[in-house]
Amino acid sequence: MRSVLLTLLALGFTFGSVRGQAAVAGQSGRRALLPPAREIALARSAAPPAISDSATIYVLGETTWEIAVTGSNGVVCHVNRSWVASLEPHCFDAEAAATILPIELRRTELLHQGRSLAEANQDIAEGLASGRFRLPRRPAMTYMMSSAQQLIGDDGQAAGNWRPHVMIFFPYLTASEVGLGTNQDPRAAILVDPGKPTANVMVVVREFVEPRSTTAP
Repeated sequence: MRSVLLTLLALGFTFGSVRGQAAVAGQSGRRALLPPAREIALARSAAPPAISDSATIYVLGETTWEIAVTGSNGVVCHVNRSWVASLEPHCFDAEAAATILPIELRRTELLHQGRSLAEANQDIAEGLASGRFRLPRRPAMTYMMSSAQQLIGDDGQAAGNWRPHVMIFFPYLTASEVGLGTNQDPRAAILVDPGKPTANVMVVVREFVEPRSTTAP
Protein backbone atom coordinates (compact mmCIF):
# COMPACT_ATOMS: atom_id res chain seq x y z
CA MET A 1 0.00 0.00 0.00
CA ARG A 2 2.86 2.38 0.81
CA SER A 3 4.26 2.06 -2.72
CA VAL A 4 0.81 2.75 -4.18
CA LEU A 5 0.47 5.92 -2.13
CA LEU A 6 3.90 7.17 -3.17
CA THR A 7 2.98 6.49 -6.80
CA LEU A 8 -0.28 8.39 -6.43
CA LEU A 9 1.47 11.32 -4.78
CA ALA A 10 4.13 11.45 -7.49
CA LEU A 11 1.45 11.36 -10.19
CA GLY A 12 -0.54 14.21 -8.71
CA PHE A 13 -3.40 11.70 -8.58
CA THR A 14 -6.15 13.00 -10.83
CA PHE A 15 -8.31 11.87 -13.69
CA GLY A 16 -7.72 14.05 -16.72
CA SER A 17 -9.75 14.74 -19.80
CA VAL A 18 -7.12 14.80 -22.50
CA ARG A 19 -4.51 12.13 -23.15
CA GLY A 20 -1.68 12.48 -20.67
CA GLN A 21 -3.49 15.03 -18.52
CA ALA A 22 -3.98 12.56 -15.67
CA ALA A 23 -0.39 12.99 -14.50
CA VAL A 24 -0.24 16.77 -14.41
CA ALA A 25 -3.66 18.45 -14.18
CA GLY A 26 -4.33 20.62 -11.18
CA GLN A 27 -4.10 24.36 -10.66
CA SER A 28 -4.70 26.35 -7.50
CA GLY A 29 -7.12 29.24 -7.68
CA ARG A 30 -10.76 30.15 -7.43
CA ARG A 31 -13.03 28.57 -10.02
CA ALA A 32 -15.91 30.42 -11.68
CA LEU A 33 -19.33 29.70 -10.18
CA LEU A 34 -22.08 29.08 -12.71
CA PRO A 35 -25.81 29.73 -12.43
CA PRO A 36 -27.24 26.48 -10.98
CA ALA A 37 -29.55 25.78 -13.93
CA ARG A 38 -26.66 26.14 -16.37
CA GLU A 39 -24.36 23.96 -14.29
CA ILE A 40 -27.02 21.24 -13.98
CA ALA A 41 -27.58 21.28 -17.74
CA LEU A 42 -23.83 21.10 -18.41
CA ALA A 43 -23.40 18.24 -15.94
CA ARG A 44 -26.19 16.23 -17.57
CA SER A 45 -24.67 16.77 -21.02
CA ALA A 46 -21.67 14.62 -20.05
CA ALA A 47 -23.70 11.50 -20.88
CA PRO A 48 -26.73 10.59 -23.01
CA PRO A 49 -30.12 11.38 -21.44
CA ALA A 50 -30.81 7.69 -20.77
CA ILE A 51 -27.94 7.84 -18.27
CA SER A 52 -27.92 11.43 -17.00
CA ASP A 53 -31.63 12.23 -16.70
CA SER A 54 -31.92 10.22 -13.46
CA ALA A 55 -28.45 11.09 -12.14
CA THR A 56 -27.49 12.89 -8.97
CA ILE A 57 -25.98 16.29 -9.81
CA TYR A 58 -23.30 18.14 -7.84
CA VAL A 59 -22.62 21.86 -8.33
CA LEU A 60 -19.67 23.88 -7.08
CA GLY A 61 -20.41 26.40 -4.33
CA GLU A 62 -18.40 29.11 -2.61
CA THR A 63 -16.12 26.65 -0.82
CA THR A 64 -17.26 23.11 -1.60
CA TRP A 65 -19.51 20.90 -3.74
CA GLU A 66 -23.24 20.71 -3.08
CA ILE A 67 -25.92 18.27 -4.21
CA ALA A 68 -28.33 20.15 -6.48
CA VAL A 69 -30.36 17.15 -7.67
CA THR A 70 -30.80 13.78 -5.98
CA GLY A 71 -30.98 11.03 -8.59
CA SER A 72 -32.24 7.45 -8.62
CA ASN A 73 -29.97 5.37 -10.88
CA GLY A 74 -26.62 5.47 -9.03
CA VAL A 75 -25.01 7.76 -11.63
CA VAL A 76 -23.47 11.03 -10.44
CA CYS A 77 -22.61 13.97 -12.71
CA HIS A 78 -20.78 17.25 -12.13
CA VAL A 79 -18.82 19.93 -13.99
CA ASN A 80 -15.26 19.55 -12.80
CA ARG A 81 -12.67 22.34 -13.02
CA SER A 82 -9.23 20.66 -12.92
CA TRP A 83 -7.84 23.95 -14.14
CA VAL A 84 -9.10 27.41 -13.22
CA ALA A 85 -10.39 28.02 -16.75
CA SER A 86 -11.65 24.53 -17.62
CA LEU A 87 -15.19 23.16 -17.65
CA GLU A 88 -15.33 19.35 -17.62
CA PRO A 89 -18.83 17.85 -17.54
CA HIS A 90 -18.39 14.31 -16.25
CA CYS A 91 -20.77 11.47 -15.30
CA PHE A 92 -19.80 8.45 -13.17
CA ASP A 93 -21.38 5.02 -12.86
CA ALA A 94 -22.01 3.64 -9.35
CA GLU A 95 -18.51 2.21 -8.82
CA ALA A 96 -16.81 5.28 -10.26
CA ALA A 97 -19.06 7.49 -8.12
CA ALA A 98 -17.92 5.60 -5.02
CA THR A 99 -14.20 5.72 -5.84
CA ILE A 100 -13.03 8.16 -8.51
CA LEU A 101 -15.56 10.93 -7.93
CA PRO A 102 -14.82 11.62 -4.22
CA ILE A 103 -11.13 12.01 -5.05
CA GLU A 104 -11.88 14.31 -7.97
CA LEU A 105 -14.30 16.40 -5.92
CA ARG A 106 -11.82 16.72 -3.06
CA ARG A 107 -8.94 17.72 -5.32
CA THR A 108 -10.90 20.48 -7.05
CA GLU A 109 -12.44 21.63 -3.77
CA LEU A 110 -9.01 22.13 -2.19
CA LEU A 111 -7.62 23.90 -5.26
CA HIS A 112 -10.74 26.11 -5.36
CA GLN A 113 -10.07 27.04 -1.72
CA GLY A 114 -6.55 28.17 -2.65
CA ARG A 115 -4.68 25.13 -1.41
CA SER A 116 -1.62 24.09 -3.43
CA LEU A 117 -1.50 21.05 -5.67
CA ALA A 118 1.05 19.48 -3.32
CA GLU A 119 -1.33 19.96 -0.38
CA ALA A 120 -4.20 18.44 -2.35
CA ASN A 121 -2.05 15.45 -3.33
CA GLN A 122 -1.03 14.92 0.29
CA ASP A 123 -4.64 15.05 1.47
CA ILE A 124 -5.67 12.45 -1.11
CA ALA A 125 -2.74 10.18 -0.29
CA GLU A 126 -3.65 10.34 3.39
CA GLY A 127 -7.28 9.65 2.50
CA LEU A 128 -6.30 6.51 0.62
CA ALA A 129 -4.12 5.36 3.51
CA SER A 130 -6.93 5.86 6.03
CA GLY A 131 -9.66 4.33 3.89
CA ARG A 132 -11.46 7.64 3.34
CA PHE A 133 -10.89 7.04 -0.38
CA ARG A 134 -10.47 3.77 -2.26
CA LEU A 135 -9.65 2.60 -5.78
CA PRO A 136 -12.20 0.75 -7.96
CA ARG A 137 -12.78 -2.94 -7.19
CA ARG A 138 -14.25 -3.55 -10.62
CA PRO A 139 -14.06 -1.71 -13.96
CA ALA A 140 -15.61 1.73 -13.43
CA MET A 141 -17.18 3.75 -16.26
CA THR A 142 -17.16 7.52 -16.68
CA TYR A 143 -18.55 9.67 -19.50
CA MET A 144 -17.22 12.91 -20.99
CA MET A 145 -19.38 13.44 -24.06
CA SER A 146 -20.50 17.08 -23.71
CA SER A 147 -20.14 19.34 -26.73
CA ALA A 148 -19.74 22.20 -24.23
CA GLN A 149 -16.70 20.82 -22.45
CA GLN A 150 -13.77 23.25 -22.31
CA LEU A 151 -10.69 21.15 -21.72
CA ILE A 152 -7.08 22.09 -21.07
CA GLY A 153 -4.25 19.80 -22.14
CA ASP A 154 -1.26 18.71 -20.12
CA ASP A 155 0.73 21.59 -21.64
CA GLY A 156 -1.66 24.08 -20.04
CA GLN A 157 -3.11 25.10 -23.42
CA ALA A 158 -6.81 25.16 -24.24
CA ALA A 159 -7.97 22.02 -26.07
CA GLY A 160 -11.59 23.06 -26.61
CA ASN A 161 -14.08 20.23 -26.53
CA TRP A 162 -11.52 17.78 -28.00
CA ARG A 163 -13.59 14.63 -28.68
CA PRO A 164 -16.51 12.94 -26.93
CA HIS A 165 -15.24 9.92 -24.98
CA VAL A 166 -15.85 7.44 -22.22
CA MET A 167 -13.27 6.11 -19.79
CA ILE A 168 -13.13 2.68 -18.18
CA PHE A 169 -10.96 2.69 -15.06
CA PHE A 170 -9.17 -0.56 -14.28
CA PRO A 171 -6.27 -0.12 -11.80
CA TYR A 172 -2.88 -1.41 -13.01
CA LEU A 173 -4.14 -2.36 -16.49
CA THR A 174 -1.35 -2.58 -19.10
CA ALA A 175 -1.44 -2.01 -22.86
CA SER A 176 -0.54 -5.63 -23.59
CA GLU A 177 -3.52 -6.86 -21.59
CA VAL A 178 -5.94 -5.06 -23.90
CA GLY A 179 -3.98 -5.52 -27.13
CA LEU A 180 -2.82 -1.90 -27.46
CA GLY A 181 0.70 -1.03 -28.57
CA THR A 182 2.83 1.99 -27.83
CA ASN A 183 1.48 4.00 -30.77
CA GLN A 184 -2.11 4.26 -29.63
CA ASP A 185 -4.78 5.12 -32.18
CA PRO A 186 -7.82 7.08 -30.93
CA ARG A 187 -9.92 5.13 -33.43
CA ALA A 188 -9.31 2.08 -31.25
CA ALA A 189 -8.68 3.28 -27.69
CA ILE A 190 -6.12 5.14 -25.60
CA LEU A 191 -4.71 3.64 -22.43
CA VAL A 192 -4.02 6.37 -19.86
CA ASP A 193 -1.59 5.70 -16.99
CA PRO A 194 -0.83 2.07 -18.01
CA GLY A 195 0.25 -0.17 -15.14
CA LYS A 196 -0.61 2.47 -12.54
CA PRO A 197 -3.44 2.70 -10.00
CA THR A 198 -5.10 5.32 -12.23
CA ALA A 199 -5.04 3.17 -15.40
CA ASN A 200 -8.04 3.69 -17.66
CA VAL A 201 -9.03 2.95 -21.22
CA MET A 202 -10.29 6.05 -23.02
CA VAL A 203 -12.62 5.28 -25.92
CA VAL A 204 -13.58 8.05 -28.34
CA VAL A 205 -17.25 7.88 -29.33
CA ARG A 206 -18.97 9.19 -32.43
CA GLU A 207 -21.21 12.02 -31.26
CA PHE A 208 -21.25 14.77 -28.66
CA VAL A 209 -24.19 15.25 -26.31
CA GLU A 210 -25.66 18.75 -26.54
CA PRO A 211 -26.59 20.56 -23.31
CA ARG A 212 -30.33 21.04 -22.88
CA SER A 213 -31.71 24.15 -21.22
CA THR A 214 -33.35 23.74 -17.84
CA THR A 215 -35.06 26.14 -15.47
CA ALA A 216 -35.35 23.83 -12.47
CA PRO A 217 -33.60 20.76 -11.05
